[in-house]
Amino acid sequence: MFPKRLRPLLPYMKRYRWGYLAGTLCVLANNAAWVLFPLIIKNAIDALSSGVTRHALAVFAGELLAVFAVRATFMFLTRWILIGISRDIEFDLRNDLFARLETLAYSYYQRVRTGDVMARATNDLNAVRMLLGPAIMYSANTIVFTLAALAFMVRLSPKLTFYTFLPLPVASIVIQYFGRRIHERFERIQAMFSDISARAQENFSGVRVVRAYVQEQAEIEQFESANQEYISRSLKLVRLMGMLWPTLELMLGIATALVLWLGGREVIQHRLTTGEFAEFLTYMMQLTWPVIALGWVVNIFQRGTASLVRLNEILQEEPEIKDGPGARELPIRGEIQFRNLNFSYDGNQVLHNVDLIIPAGTSLAIVGPTGSGKTTLVNLIPRIYDAEPGTVLIDGHPIRDFCLATLRKNIGFVPQETFLFSERIRENIALGVESATDDQIHDAAEAANIAADIESFPESYGSLVGERGITLSGGQKQRTAISRALIRNPRILILDDALSSVDTQTEDKILNHLRTMMEGRTTIFISHRVSTVRNADRIAVLHGGRIVEIGTHDELLARNGYYMDLYNKQLLEEELAEV
Repeated sequence: MFPKRLRPLLPYMKRYRWGYLAGTLCVLANNAAWVLFPLIIKNAIDALSSGVTRHALAVFAGELLAVFAVRATFMFLTRWILIGISRDIEFDLRNDLFARLETLAYSYYQRVRTGDVMARATNDLNAVRMLLGPAIMYSANTIVFTLAALAFMVRLSPKLTFYTFLPLPVASIVIQYFGRRIHERFERIQAMFSDISARAQENFSGVRVVRAYVQEQAEIEQFESANQEYISRSLKLVRLMGMLWPTLELMLGIATALVLWLGGREVIQHRLTTGEFAEFLTYMMQLTWPVIALGWVVNIFQRGTASLVRLNEILQEEPEIKDGPGARELPIRGEIQFRNLNFSYDGNQVLHNVDLIIPAGTSLAIVGPTGSGKTTLVNLIPRIYDAEPGTVLIDGHPIRDFCLATLRKNIGFVPQETFLFSERIRENIALGVESATDDQIHDAAEAANIAADIESFPESYGSLVGERGITLSGGQKQRTAISRALIRNPRILILDDALSSVDTQTEDKILNHLRTMMEGRTTIFISHRVSTVRNADRIAVLHGGRIVEIGTHDELLARNGYYMDLYNKQLLEEELAEV
């Protein structure tokens, strides 16, 4: 029966069952040679007692060399095969873990810290690898050699064998006790390691904020405090592990002393020859490492199973947003419809009865105060969040009828928080378009009014942007992100406040380029600036999760409502800025 705690690993181990079979054969051959070693010692000692020739000594020496040669060969093969399989499974696990993380919804990353995910993908994965490699190898060697040695020891003296294995029940209790506590403490250590990883990641990502608010020393002290707690928990585990191995060795030492006393009497009384007693003691000495290894294996097993539980939590996490059974690849023209849409976050309703149609090839601007639901509304189009079935439609089809890949390939999305990868500008713009040519990359950059800036860099499009685009200004990052959306030649373009970091002159240039490039395509703007939205085909005003006004710029001004207030406020701000 496969251990319940290890069942998540069963599919991976099945892939390498022939490798495990080869490793098992190597383990058997290795221990078959090793179990013959005491027999040769016994024959040599008995021969010395009765008179021996040089030729006989040479034969005994040759037999010993042969045993060590065979053992060395199969020990190498055992390690090469079994440790190699553990690395292969680690490779598979890491790929599956990353693939699963890539499919999880945005909401998962809102509730789970990045540092925790990184700790599981590194420290926990390494603990599972140790479980699959060294733990299996040493367990197999221990079991096979102990059973083989037991057969030879019983043949020599059942009584001495009984006294040799007398401490085993006590050892079993000790191992269970220590194993359970090691498992519990290692889980707490891994949880603390996740906290430390999360704190470090947040400090590295937010280093400019830390320095701007002169919080370096405060963060150092908090990190040191967390590190002290991690050290404290680790030392408790070390003390526990330090008690396990000496306890097992003490039991083995007691058994050895007992056998030496009783076995010596057997030799004196001529029930055993000196050679047979030497053979028995050699088997006992050979069992020393397996017993010690047993304690080490228990430690690895408990660490590995604790880490496996944490990894399996991610592997078993079901994507909240995925293709339904009826999803298929459908062509997209770009008409978007919200039909009596209501949406909530954790029971808090954000959108109320939204009814809106955006004809294909037209542009819609969405304005409204912070927290009115603008970003939530557009996030429902590429299914970053999932609305109720039938409330969001594209070209008359419920959005869940489209394959996610097809849907998102036809949408160019520029979110509020601009994210660039630690790659060259060229790779950031061409993200997702592997066949993009230099001309296409340049055209997309030109349309986003970032081409001149890029070409002024020493390495032009080959310039590295640093982590999260740290070497670029806010406006440059936004314009690079717009280029990334435009190069996809999308049927639907969504700009979620994507021009907030550029000046009005640059904004006008970008919008003029967009009108040309997105002609015949659907475009949605979210902005707080009237200058950004005034030329849109229609403008929707969102307030409190409801559409309170909709129309052209002139129509909304004529209504003298919320949009008029926003327009007057911005005119006043511009006049004050000129004073």
